[in-house]
Amino acid sequence: MANSYFSNYSQSRFLANSSQTPSGTQPTPSIQTGPKSRLPSSKHFSTSIIPGSEQSTSKEKTSNGSSPKGSEPHPLRNTWVFWFRQQRAPGNKLISYEEGIKKISAFASVESFWSLWTHLAPPSALQPTTDYLLFHDGIRRPVWEDPVNISGGKWIIRLKKGVADRIWEDLVLAVLGDQFDKCRQVEENGEIAANWEDGSDSGAELPEICGCTISVRQSEDIISLWNRLDGDVKVRERIRDTIRKVLHLSPSTIMEYKSNNDSMQDKSSFRNSAIDRTPVS
Repeated sequence: MANSYFSNYSQSRFLANSSQTPSGTQPTPSIQTGPKSRLPSSKHFSTSIIPGSEQSTSKEKTSNGSSPKGSEPHPLRNTWVFWFRQQRAPGNKLISYEEGIKKISAFASVESFWSLWTHLAPPSALQPTTDYLLFHDGIRRPVWEDPVNISGGKWIIRLKKGVADRIWEDLVLAVLGDQFDKCRQVEENGEIAANWEDGSDSGAELPEICGCTISVRQSEDIISLWNRLDGDVKVRERIRDTIRKVLHLSPSTIMEYKSNNDSMQDKSSFRNSAIDRTPVS
């Protein structure tokens, strides 16, 4: 059944039994030494290609700087950055959240994403208290206090152990494929307008979705989707409904929301989050 995928940490009947991980030195598991046969499994990229764009990465060009004929890269609408975080450094020493965050790589095309993705260890291969973070490159650091993140929040879904790999991949592809673009629409003169100006000092237009994370824990895995404006309830609801759609969530799936301001107050990403009780139509 679909709802067997999910857990509620406060209700033990949703949790799967998990084996204890032996303590000791753990190597950084974010990059594997060889590629795996993980082929693209989603159509979420269908809206992310920008015809005629000049964006490409150096690896996608020939030695003279031009792309080989017939192999033009398919640029994403935005550039994204993968980050990795461990709570414990080699030697099993506890470190702060900021110290534990390491940048993996940025990418701006479908091809460069898959080249990176096939070398990343899946969540099921990570040790507890390890995170993957995917954020827009306009965000300097994937933390609550970043100027772009500070007024936002995140939707949270708790998963029982063993099911995170597929759900995390589907969420990442939905973010990169602009599946949440319509969530930021606003009404102008009674009509829906698809774009609006970014209010930051940079003047750059940033998407409503800041990024997404997966947090591997001892008894559950937690995915979250970060958005820019906590105060816009309608946008939050559209994001919630889109998450349910792209992840094929059952109506009984428990979803939670927490603002980044609340996280800064209680210094926790997931404690004291608000459970969404909106009936699913």
